[in-house]
Amino acid sequence: MAIDWDRIGQPAFDRRVEALLHRMFDDAGQVIVVNGRGGDDGIDVQVTTDVGLRIFQLKYHPDGFPGSLKGRRTSIKKSFSRAMTHQPVEWTLVVPCTLTTSERAFVNKLADGKAVKVSILDRSDLDSHFAAHPDLEASFTRDLLREAAKDFNQEKAMLLGADDLVDRVRALGGRADTVDPDWTWDFQRRGDTVIQTLRAKHSRAHEVSPVSLRLVGRPGAMSTDLTAAITRTLGFGTAEDVALPSEAVECLTIDGPSWLSRTVTDVEVLWKPAPTSAPVGTPVEVAFLDSDGGVVARYTGRLNSVGSGGLGASVDTDIHGARLQMMLPFDDTAAGTLRYSFDLEGREPAEGLKITRLYQRLLRGGAFRLSVNGSNAGAGTLASSGTPDQLREVEHLLLYLSDWDVLQRHCENYFPTPLTYTAVERIQVRIARLVVEGHCAAYPFARTLTFTLNGQDHPALRAVLGDHPQCVRVSPPGFEVTVGGHTLDIGPVHLFHTQLRADNGQEVLRALTTGRGAGIKVTLRPANDMSYRLYLADTPDDGRPLVPTPLGLDGYTDPR
Repeated sequence: MAIDWDRIGQPAFDRRVEALLHRMFDDAGQVIVVNGRGGDDGIDVQVTTDVGLRIFQLKYHPDGFPGSLKGRRTSIKKSFSRAMTHQPVEWTLVVPCTLTTSERAFVNKLADGKAVKVSILDRSDLDSHFAAHPDLEASFTRDLLREAAKDFNQEKAMLLGADDLVDRVRALGGRADTVDPDWTWDFQRRGDTVIQTLRAKHSRAHEVSPVSLRLVGRPGAMSTDLTAAITRTLGFGTAEDVALPSEAVECLTIDGPSWLSRTVTDVEVLWKPAPTSAPVGTPVEVAFLDSDGGVVARYTGRLNSVGSGGLGASVDTDIHGARLQMMLPFDDTAAGTLRYSFDLEGREPAEGLKITRLYQRLLRGGAFRLSVNGSNAGAGTLASSGTPDQLREVEHLLLYLSDWDVLQRHCENYFPTPLTYTAVERIQVRIARLVVEGHCAAYPFARTLTFTLNGQDHPALRAVLGDHPQCVRVSPPGFEVTVGGHTLDIGPVHLFHTQLRADNGQEVLRALTTGRGAGIKVTLRPANDMSYRLYLADTPDDGRPLVPTPLGLDGYTDPR
């Protein structure tokens, strides 16, 4: 049903044309409706595209502007002249009538000597464009109520099959689209529940016809966690669902178009995050700064979401497998806050080191700068939040992960870090790391050495079997470390001690003398409380004493 252009009046004409231009050009460029209360400067509606600026001048002249009505033509000329100061690529006159040949010639002549295209949207053009957007046309033609009345109780009529159901739902959706030029309802049924979703018809619906919600909570009915979630989502626009149970809501008021506005009680409120303005996966960088503003650490990751609320902005990222949610207040004097979570399960030591070092930075606090896709997204200062015990635990974890990282790279054998271990296993990992780095380490887990004779006699063997402690070095072909079901062999090592004595030396000497030494077992034991020294077989000999390197494990006394 076409719009009755002759009777709607100037305000209604402007409203309909403005809505139509939004629908026609929102996808091609930026549409701005100019409020003319302070003078429109020759512009009623402007559209900016890649081609340039296009200006629309709206004149409500249902009976046109014949030569006898010179005041109307003068007004059109003045509007055109003012518009030319903006150097548009096209100027369009919009009128609710069908122009005569004389009127059309008058408009076209305006372009003489000007580097601008002049065009016209008259009644037939408007009817044609509205026909291309039937929901927009229907929203402005209240006579459609009579058509809707014909369908009264149609939803209760007998269904003729699945196709009939689809047709009726689609028709009902079409009716919903005619309620408002800017908003419509999407809907679905789940059992006896009908879910309605308000949807914008175009990208500027929230500006042309704003809708707002006023929520009044019931005092004392919201938990601490729920209050914090509300602050994050409404205050900083974090991407998380928040559900307010009905017992926590006193009332909800919707302000907007008359057909939508209402106040409801006994309602459960659920809000979901708006789509992020930057695509998921966009590169993100967090830089930590020193007191002079210099960068001391950089961590890169990928974006989950960005948002903004009444208090500030939020950025949610994945950085090396850790989730970091930063909330940056608009108030530059206020400290930023964050939520941080990570899981080392299933991660190799190198990756675990990055995650844990980032965690350490966050616990210590300090200045930081955040960028998204190379552009600055915010900066701030994080308060120190780590207790001495937390910081000490992080240092222990970093050392453990670093030990495993060195061992895995040395052995070229990679697997997730074992996160459950005994005290003995922890010491073995630490010793192995020192050894592969060329250090000598005290090895407290070997108290005896046992070997079997082949029957051959030798002066060095007799010295070891004698009464005086002897210096002995043995060289096993490999040294294994096993933790959490994973085993690494760091290669050939030397096990060395300066004071070893045989438990059964005299007995073995007699056997060698009588030729019965083959197959006899000899057990060597330190004559003092010194531990064996362990070092890698290919470590260069610098001629200095083998002094063991301290293990550096908190709470562990190094052996002699």
